[in-house]
Amino acid sequence: MQWPISCQGRLVGEEEVRWLRGWIEKNPQWSRRRLAGELCREWNWCDGRGRLKDFAARSFFMKLAERGLISLPEIRTKHRSTRRRIEAGADEPSPPPVCASLVELEPVGLEVIVAGTPAARRWGFYLERHHYLGLRIVGENLGYLATDRFGRDVAALLFGAPAWRCASRDQYLGWSEAERTAGLGRLANNTRFLILPHVRVPHLASHLLGAAARRINADWQAKYAHGLDWLETFVENGRFRGTCYRAANWLRVGDTRGRGRQDRNHTLRVPPKAVYLYRLTQ
Repeated sequence: MQWPISCQGRLVGEEEVRWLRGWIEKNPQWSRRRLAGELCREWNWCDGRGRLKDFAARSFFMKLAERGLISLPEIRTKHRSTRRRIEAGADEPSPPPVCASLVELEPVGLEVIVAGTPAARRWGFYLERHHYLGLRIVGENLGYLATDRFGRDVAALLFGAPAWRCASRDQYLGWSEAERTAGLGRLANNTRFLILPHVRVPHLASHLLGAAARRINADWQAKYAHGLDWLETFVENGRFRGTCYRAANWLRVGDTRGRGRQDRNHTLRVPPKAVYLYRLTQ
């Protein structure tokens, strides 16, 4: 093996991996979660606002374990809480249809989602109930709830961690292995985009993508103390045509290979997806 190796945005030498192996063996009572937190403190692994990057550390451990370089404790299941279902209020009526032109709804605003607020609860419910993939949040993320001039909710968006690898994206950006590792932190993935099912407004989707692109760099900077250079998204071929992304000047750079992200043996086939990129900085 060539040392150092690149893993989760870090260059790790053979001596560091040897130390990690012994450190884990000395603390057999620690869970994977505690190991990640303690490693962040040991290595001062924090984001731009001083918060521990424990999710990155957990992924770091997993990647090293997959390479056979360390052994991790078994996943503890008895203390894991089940995912709480997001429900709407019992007395919440079905909203009436919104059928109008975009100009009749403008200005359409985007509200940044803040955990625990009424907007966050509605946003989470919409994605869990109406998006075909449900709600799943990974790593650094930013959500938006879109409302029209009358205060009606019309759409929900979620941007999160980018794909670790994507051949067509990496080739388009001209990334080497080291450049990919360094660049992923300034790339966000539009993982969820939902126009609410009762809303029928031509051009609303591309309008919202444009509005999000104009402000997300500043919003991401405010939340994570670093900005973004690129946005990406993956549009499932056969289910969607990607029209709103093209209308919002996103560029289709290729397709995925039709394999799942966790398909280590290249046997699990999933629908191929079109890969779109949007450049935020010039």
